[in-house]
Amino acid sequence: MAPHVRTAVLAHGLGGSTDLPIPYTYALLGAAWTLTFTFAVVAFAWRRPRFDPDKPGRALPGWVQETVDSPVTRWAVRLIALGFAGWVTIASSIGPQDAKNPLPGVFYVLLWVGLVALSLAFGPVWRVFSPVRTVYRVVCLAVRRRPWHYPERLGYWPAAAGLFAFVWLELASPDPASLAAIRYWLLAYVAVTFVGAMCCGEPWLSRADPFDVYSMVASRLSPLRRHDGQIVIGNPFNHLPTLPVRSGVVATLAVLLGSTAFDSFSAMPQWRNFVDAHSGSPATASLIRTAGLLVFATTVALTFSAAARATGGVDRQRRRELPGLMAHSLIPIVIGYVFAHYLSYLVERGQQTVILLLGLDNVSVNYILSLHPSVLASLKVGCVLAGHVAGVIAAHDRALQLLPKRHQLTGQLSMMLVMVGYTFTGLYLLFGG
Repeated sequence: MAPHVRTAVLAHGLGGSTDLPIPYTYALLGAAWTLTFTFAVVAFAWRRPRFDPDKPGRALPGWVQETVDSPVTRWAVRLIALGFAGWVTIASSIGPQDAKNPLPGVFYVLLWVGLVALSLAFGPVWRVFSPVRTVYRVVCLAVRRRPWHYPERLGYWPAAAGLFAFVWLELASPDPASLAAIRYWLLAYVAVTFVGAMCCGEPWLSRADPFDVYSMVASRLSPLRRHDGQIVIGNPFNHLPTLPVRSGVVATLAVLLGSTAFDSFSAMPQWRNFVDAHSGSPATASLIRTAGLLVFATTVALTFSAAARATGGVDRQRRRELPGLMAHSLIPIVIGYVFAHYLSYLVERGQQTVILLLGLDNVSVNYILSLHPSVLASLKVGCVLAGHVAGVIAAHDRALQLLPKRHQLTGQLSMMLVMVGYTFTGLYLLFGG
């Protein structure tokens, strides 16, 4: 590939507003009207709840169930994943300590973005892929001990903190591409996750491991799920409400959504000029970016919580519970933004990472998406719109179950306005910058 083509491929495979096959303003207005029209249709034509997590779905063939649940299969997958982690560790240690090292690609692409794609397709795969969980189970086979009780009040807060630590390293740290920084982060992650598992057992891995919770959240939009012990395939909207409502669930989703928005915002020249003008050192610049990242995540959490609570006809206790009970409606939006923002990053940088891991010096990356910017831009808009439309539908159906009949329509207006605002802001940051 010609050198000038390589330099045109941006860090996350993002183009600008000029890549849109339609005028940028029309894209924003069209997106807002699409959401408004969707809400109008469901509000007046969708008068009773349609999604039920207790619907059985269609069971997969028995041999599939037996194969997936077989201890041989599960331990084989766990050991392969553990071997892959060891391979990456060795390859990144003895390989070139520069841009040709595969560790950043594995960390930022295969793990962070690939985990969403796999969880969306197959379910919460990190429960099987996690090297820490595998080592913990091996240790438990050799050492019998009774773990402590995991404090319920912690909920998903440790996972939210871990996810924030990840996005901070990528978006706000002084040198996100530093191999040393990534290694220290992974070392801290392994230590905290393993020690927590030894103290609190499996609940720590399911609620405090950031990648486990990330995978679980993405899997709630998968058509595959468990029902009465069986693997079934069905409507993903019946799966969404099964998101566990625990303390910190809104914060977890706010970190995921807010960090993706901040990633787009941080690429804007105005923000970069502001950081450069007000920072005299890398540490100061990192503090400014950290503040910006916190603002974005906090804004998502506050606006969503306020919109969920802005309804009449409910008591104080129910009003406090509404943000958690409605939190699953953010999952399609999060996944839509992840694919809108990182799809080409996964496809193209993912190829490069695999090439580096396998040492395929004679193989070139196929920049299939970046070389077709109109197609890429259409996919971005489609992902954002699909995520928001799905979010509106999920929120409306849930509101029909939770809100008193007199307030089922008016109680959703604030949520509709917030989601239109998310759409408008998301597209502006994705393309306008």
